[in-house]
Amino acid sequence: MNIRLTAVLMIAAGSMTHFATAAETQPAAREVPARTLPVPTTVSPEIQRLIAVPLSPTWNFHPTSAAQWKDMVAKSAAGITAQVPGLLAKFNVKREQMQIAGVRVYLMTPNSLAARNRDRLLVHIHGGGYVQFPGEAGNTEAIMMAGFAHAKVLSIDYRMPPDFPYPAALDDVIAVWRELIKTHDPKKMAIFGTSTGGGMTLAVVLRAKAEHLPLPAATAPGTPWSDLTKTGDSYFANEMVDNVLVGYEGFLSDAAKLYANGHDLKDPFLSPVYGDFQGFPPTILTSGTRDLFLSNTVRVHRKLREAGVEADLNVYEGQSHAQYVFDADAPETKEVFTEIARFFDAHLAK
Repeated sequence: MNIRLTAVLMIAAGSMTHFATAAETQPAAREVPARTLPVPTTVSPEIQRLIAVPLSPTWNFHPTSAAQWKDMVAKSAAGITAQVPGLLAKFNVKREQMQIAGVRVYLMTPNSLAARNRDRLLVHIHGGGYVQFPGEAGNTEAIMMAGFAHAKVLSIDYRMPPDFPYPAALDDVIAVWRELIKTHDPKKMAIFGTSTGGGMTLAVVLRAKAEHLPLPAATAPGTPWSDLTKTGDSYFANEMVDNVLVGYEGFLSDAAKLYANGHDLKDPFLSPVYGDFQGFPPTILTSGTRDLFLSNTVRVHRKLREAGVEADLNVYEGQSHAQYVFDADAPETKEVFTEIARFFDAHLAK
């Protein structure tokens, strides 16, 4: 036998013995030395700039009153809302505000509406940790989807804490869904959203199943907040690596408790990864290698596959939480929305 091959086999055998022996002992946490993470050169310049941004300065902010929560939300919403007119113009999308079932919604219609999408509707649930991006501030992802997919998008402005904790948000989305299925074919509708919007997309399907309502033809939960507890490897592995969420113990855990309002955080309507995914519609999931919610996304994907559901998982190089919606000009942003649009086109009835 070749000497080099023999050495390799001996090393491999030694490694197997090491892991087999270690597996028999009590699992222990691993100490990770301090290290520097370079900005990857394997992504576009636009995403490189996002990756290079310092950690979010507000990630560890802990509001202590309803007034502080509302002040934080108002400040973040003002910055996002200012970007909305430019996005509408960039993607050539018309927006109409209306009410459905007493809930404020925004209908986005691209001027380049594709003929095959004329009778289709994509239902959008915005993100923001269940507390942020009310009103127009929740429109950005919906505008991009309407523009990239050349389809109509209905974005739901659900109620949020501190005034309206769980289950107000879920009640609002379900109320809108009940009305929509009276006038629209569910086989021609999809539900999508990112972060909180991704978690709620899953929770809405669970709730619709429980109430024996028709389900959408497809869903697209982007980096879903599918577990409100600190459960899953990337909550630890990507802590202080994700420059958007940064870590669970900051604003994130406070928002989870505020929204849950004393309910068990592992209730499937709050943390849908603990729900029954049997009978779910085809689903496409999106995350990034530095995303704090990567495990939330992966765990949902595996549960869907175990339930026999068609499920795609797209993980993007170097991206922290939801960075694919941060820059409308990034090639990766176009790629994400194009992938989702293709998935919807394949599964929604013509």
